Amino acid sequence: MSELNKLKPSAGSTHRRKRVGRGRSSGMGKTSTKGQKGQGAHNKHKGPGFEGGQSPMALRFPKRGFKNFSRKNFSQVNVGRLNLLEVSGEIDAKVLVAHKVIADTLDGLRVLGDGELTKAFTIKAKHFTATAKAKIEKAGGKAVVEA
Repeated sequence: MSELNKLKPSAGSTHRRKRVGRGRSSGMGKTSTKGQKGQGAHNKHKGPGFEGGQSPMALRFPKRGFKNFSRKNFSQVNVGRLNLLEVSGEIDAKVLVAHKVIADTLDGLRVLGDGELTKAFTIKAKHFTATAKAKIEKAGGKAVVEA
């Protein structure tokens, strides 16, 4: 049975580190295994997308479209899904995340009007559709718009 303090790597499995650029006595010679002159001797790595000096593909292709940097992403929930919750009182995005109705709060909560609502809730969200607001108020609840 081997003891932990006597463990060693197998013979030949470990190698000495190559100390490049330490002169002729290092065993790597004066050019440190890079050969004479040329790109490989001066600068080995040109980075991703480098195509030997010609214009890279990313620059050759036309750029299309528009990316809206100020776009907001809202978590969405239908009123029918709120009906399944075993919660009373106020409902906001944090309560829905805790009950795993939505995965993340993102930039706020948007309540949509699909499904039926029978319970009275006070729901706080950034946005309500017209049908969602009508169904919440019909059930006896309140739709509070957060700033």
